[in-house]
Amino acid sequence: MKRFLVIIALTLLALTTIAGKNETKAKNNVSLADQRKAEYIFIEAQNQKMKGNFDAFHDLLVYAHEIDPGNTAISFYMGMCLLKMNNTTKERAERALTLMKEHFEAQPEDLYETTFYSDANMQLGHPDEALRALKVLNEHNPNRLELQVRLAEAYSQSGDYVQSNATYDSIATLFGSSIQITSSKIDNYMAMNDSTGALREMRAMLATAPQNDTYNIAMSSLFQHYGMNDSALYYLDRAQEYAPDNGYIYLARAEYYNMAGDSIGYEQQIYNALTAEQLDVDSKLGVLLGYIRQRLAAEDTTQRINNLFTVLIQQHPHEAKIHQLYSEYFYTKKDFKGAIEQLGYSLDVNPTDADGWRNMVILNMMDDNYADAVKASEKALEYNPDNLDLYGYVAGCYHQMEEYDKAIETYQKILTLVDSTDLERQSELITGMGDTYSEMGDTAKTVECYERALELDPVNSGALNNYAYYLAQRGEDLDRAERMAAIAVKDDPENANFIDTYAWVYFAKKDYTKALLYIKSAVEKDESNHLLEHYGDILWFNDEKDAAVEQWTKALEEDPDNELLQRKVKNKTYYEE
Repeated sequence: MKRFLVIIALTLLALTTIAGKNETKAKNNVSLADQRKAEYIFIEAQNQKMKGNFDAFHDLLVYAHEIDPGNTAISFYMGMCLLKMNNTTKERAERALTLMKEHFEAQPEDLYETTFYSDANMQLGHPDEALRALKVLNEHNPNRLELQVRLAEAYSQSGDYVQSNATYDSIATLFGSSIQITSSKIDNYMAMNDSTGALREMRAMLATAPQNDTYNIAMSSLFQHYGMNDSALYYLDRAQEYAPDNGYIYLARAEYYNMAGDSIGYEQQIYNALTAEQLDVDSKLGVLLGYIRQRLAAEDTTQRINNLFTVLIQQHPHEAKIHQLYSEYFYTKKDFKGAIEQLGYSLDVNPTDADGWRNMVILNMMDDNYADAVKASEKALEYNPDNLDLYGYVAGCYHQMEEYDKAIETYQKILTLVDSTDLERQSELITGMGDTYSEMGDTAKTVECYERALELDPVNSGALNNYAYYLAQRGEDLDRAERMAAIAVKDDPENANFIDTYAWVYFAKKDYTKALLYIKSAVEKDESNHLLEHYGDILWFNDEKDAAVEQWTKALEEDPDNELLQRKVKNKTYYEE
């Protein structure tokens, strides 16, 4: 993909030159004046592309092509533009290839355009045409190393491994062999299940430098791939003998023991790799990340991972990346306090890490440390002053802290920063204000905010859901609440809170059968205490009293300070919220 993008950039640099090649060619009875007019428009399209005005680039190309459809340079870039459009359909992609092919047939020697055309065909499932284009290009540009390498790669991608290796042999004859060529040939042999050819190629390379540790490691890996473990270990030992200070040999040994199923040997080599002074920090982190993934997959609950992190931190106490990875590890275990602590160490080392501060905000919110989240937000905003999401986190934190005036003040501040045309964002913020006013008991402002939010964005599912729940709680306008809740669920059918609202609307309407149907669906997706309490309430009115108490009890375990739940469980009876 990276090479693909480079080619795009290079082709754009060649635009003017290509246009010149077509200037004197009259095609399809287009007048010379129209040809020149089309080229002027083409050059302006190029200028708009360079400025990032892609819509103008496309429109000008279309106009230029309409004026002079015989200008193959314009056709080529029309095709390129079609390929780069969002949600390109199969038909549009094929049309793009047809347009680019016009230029290829007219100017096959053009290096960048033909290369791009070949790549596009390969990516779109036309390997034969991709190969044809590269072969023609090689004929026009003989003995160019990069083109011959691309041709060999194209043969391999199309499954013609024999011809690919033959091309690599030609490259080696012209330019000399290299480890890259040998590695590519070995890959081809392996794709053909030709172990003899792969090992022969590897031995030939090793013979050029028998004491090269990298070659010996590669030979070991190849033997292990074919199940020849004794030979694999022999070459690993040779590599270590020739380069005893090479920390990467520990990685190769770790992989050897891992594939051989020797967990004790694997653990030891992982430890050796992490303590090797010659191995750089990024490599060590890669080792540790792979090890962590393996242990998490095995549901390992021992202290081994923590011990390895301790070793690594002792070696590199001021390396922020290590603390970041440790924080991510704690996060995967839902140990938010541990994640916060390690991220704090990372930010001490690198206090300008904007993403780190944003993550600190989120972690504190997940751990219900809203005051600390606000403090982290203030720090994060020093480095992300225009980040509206951070301001939104602050407003949400104040809401959770029941500092409702500050929450409203923050929402109002964000609204002054939002683009006046961004109606969706405005609607979301005003929904948040409505939620806050609801907690404050301000009925008029709650309704005003929800109505305004839906006026700005009638399909705002969050506003529809929250407004529906608010009406259900008050027993007001329940038919409208039902319609709003239904739209929200249709928009996000996997959202347990939306389904819960739909159930609660039916509960408010005393349609307990439907309420039970939807609350069961909600609880299947999320067993939070709020949903479990509703489940118990609805079960109670479906005359399933014991089951209701069971759900209230489960909810109380999640929220032991909830006085209403305490009363329901203690007295085994329903009480209104």
